[in-house]
Amino acid sequence: MTQQYARLTDSQWDEVKSFLPIGRKRKHDLRDVFDAILWVTRTGCQWRNLDRQFPPWQVVHYYFSKWSRDHTLETMNDALNRRERELVFARPSTPSLLLVDAQSVRLLPRIGHQQGIDGGKWVNGRKRSILSDTLGRVWRVEVHAANVHDGVAGLDLIYPDFTGQLPRAEKLVADTAYTGQFAAMMQRLDRVGFECSLRNPARRGFVVEPRRWVVERTFAWWNWYRRLIKDYERTVENSASFVLMANMQMVLSSLDRLVT
Repeated sequence: MTQQYARLTDSQWDEVKSFLPIGRKRKHDLRDVFDAILWVTRTGCQWRNLDRQFPPWQVVHYYFSKWSRDHTLETMNDALNRRERELVFARPSTPSLLLVDAQSVRLLPRIGHQQGIDGGKWVNGRKRSILSDTLGRVWRVEVHAANVHDGVAGLDLIYPDFTGQLPRAEKLVADTAYTGQFAAMMQRLDRVGFECSLRNPARRGFVVEPRRWVVERTFAWWNWYRRLIKDYERTVENSASFVLMANMQMVLSSLDRLVT
């Protein structure tokens, strides 16, 4: 991870521009707009304090919200994950083993939409549930109030049937928080197995759980993206989109290293 944000390279822009409407002439270049969203994701800057090297913040925020609503960012994230698996790691485009987990984060004051208290972690805010592969890349993300149980919040990750997006999925691994409604839903997906990673009760303190440490590492990577340290978004859709932006920035850096 670089210490300072660097603007999009030509090779990185080539990876994303096909998903954006760049066909007609515009007052503001969409490359600068997308670059500005990545910059906000990395630095955590307020929209109104967007650096002058980028288009006006109102323009950048408009496109970010638009691409969040019309699922452009989800489509782009999915395609970039596939390219990285094929080109960088020489693996099939979609994973066969998936991991699910949730992270509770504090919410900016005066935002009451989808807000709750996670009693187990004493966090007043929201919960991010993610579906990741064994490389730590995020394939799906859903955001709920923090008081929603992990197993209930995770249902949106697999409903509707996620195997349409991930056709090679064979097994999904989670912790014991997902043994209730989530496990029951997984039983209906006969083609995808479900496994709970159980902690050895005889061991004290911090224990690295097989496989599941990967998704915990993904949460740790987010510390480099200051926009994810706390939830600043008024809508859960924009909150989920910033998670995808952080994931895409990591994938684009990985693909760019392959080119250089």
